[in-house]
Amino acid sequence: MNILTCEGVSKVYGSGDNRVVALAGIDLKVDRGEFVAITGASGSGKSTLLHILGSVDKPTGGRVTVEGTDLSELNQTRAAIFRRRKVGLVYQFYNLIPTLTVRKNILMPLTLDKKKPNEAYFEEVVKTLGLSERLEALPNQLSGGQQQRVAIARSLIYRPALLLADEPTGNLDQKNSGEIMDMLKLSNRNMKQTIVLITHDEKIALEADRIITIEDGRIVGDERRR
Repeated sequence: MNILTCEGVSKVYGSGDNRVVALAGIDLKVDRGEFVAITGASGSGKSTLLHILGSVDKPTGGRVTVEGTDLSELNQTRAAIFRRRKVGLVYQFYNLIPTLTVRKNILMPLTLDKKKPNEAYFEEVVKTLGLSERLEALPNQLSGGQQQRVAIARSLIYRPALLLADEPTGNLDQKNSGEIMDMLKLSNRNMKQTIVLITHDEKIALEADRIITIEDGRIVGDERRR
C-alpha cells in the first residue's frame, strides 16, 4: 500500500537568467514499511525533494500525497500541524532544546499538542534507541551519537506515517554512523516505520531496502535490493 506518492513534482527557483530547476517532474511511490535511500551528488535536488515531502516547502508544480493527504492543500498552520503529527524529521544537526532533559525533548511534539504519551510505546522507543538510562540527562551531557538518537526518538514519538532523515550521520564518526543506521533499521523492522533517507554516502545508502538516485532534479535510478 502506498503511503507516499509524488506525481510530476517540480521545483523552480528564480526566473529569467536566474532560473534554477531543482526538481524536474519527479514521480515516486513509497509503500508502507519501506526503507528508501535517496542518493545523488550535491545539488542534485535530493534535499529539496525531502523538504517538499515533509511539507517544509511547496513544489512549483505537481502533487505530493502522504497517507491520503494532499500536501498542496495545506496552509502554513495546517502544514506545521501535519508535519508534527504525521512526518518525523531528522536532520544532520540535532536541533534539541538545550535546557530540556532527554525525556522532555523526546516528548516535545506531544507536549505541543497537550497530549499524554503512550507509556508502553515511549518505553519501546527509548529501549530500541538505547536511551533508557539517559532520560534525565541534558543534551550537553550526551555524545553526538546519543543526541542524534534523541532526535530520532523525538521524530518517532507521534508514530509518524513517514520518517524523513536528511544526512542523519553527516556529523558523526564511523562508529556512531553505524550505530545510527542500526537504530533506523531497527525502527523500520520492529516498529514497521516507513523511512526515506537522504544521503550522498554510498555505504549508507546500501543499508536501505531500496535506492533511488537523483541527478539534475530527475530520478535516474530506482533499485530494490530486498
